Amino acid sequence: MSVTDWISILSQFAFLSFLAVGGVMSVAPDMHRVVVVELSILSNEQFLAAITLGKLSPGPNALFVAVLGYQIAGIVGAIAMTGAMIIPSAIFAFYVTRWRRENSHRLSVQSFSIGAAPVVVGLLLSTGFVLIQSFSDVFTMICVLVVALIVWKSRLHLMSLMAIGALLGAIGVV
Repeated sequence: MSVTDWISILSQFAFLSFLAVGGVMSVAPDMHRVVVVELSILSNEQFLAAITLGKLSPGPNALFVAVLGYQIAGIVGAIAMTGAMIIPSAIFAFYVTRWRRENSHRLSVQSFSIGAAPVVVGLLLSTGFVLIQSFSDVFTMICVLVVALIVWKSRLHLMSLMAIGALLGAIGVV
């Protein structure tokens, strides 16, 4: 990759960090657009693998950004992309939190806080839409929907669901 490609990726990820109001997963569709569609650095499968590894690993959801960077350029890429995604928004969040605490009595601040929730939900739904487009068959999509319903409606531990999925994969069902 050229220096200009790196500047482009890192600047776009730094900008996306400001939009990651509901967490880094809320801007995953735009990350997909940058690294898969526009620059063709990773395939769709590699992008999904990065999200999967990031979500399965203990720690914050932002780990998948480090996996993306590692897939692109090894450890240096992981550090650079994670820094571009976390540092700008962390600095911004620090100052906004201080300002919000001092101005929480204002109606405009309270209104913004209430109005931000639907935006976050919409961003997360768009992430789901981008991720589900990669499913090639109806059976996989049905499996994902069934697991989503189980997670939503039951108190079954996620590790047990992963064990069931691993067992089904080992016997060749999925």
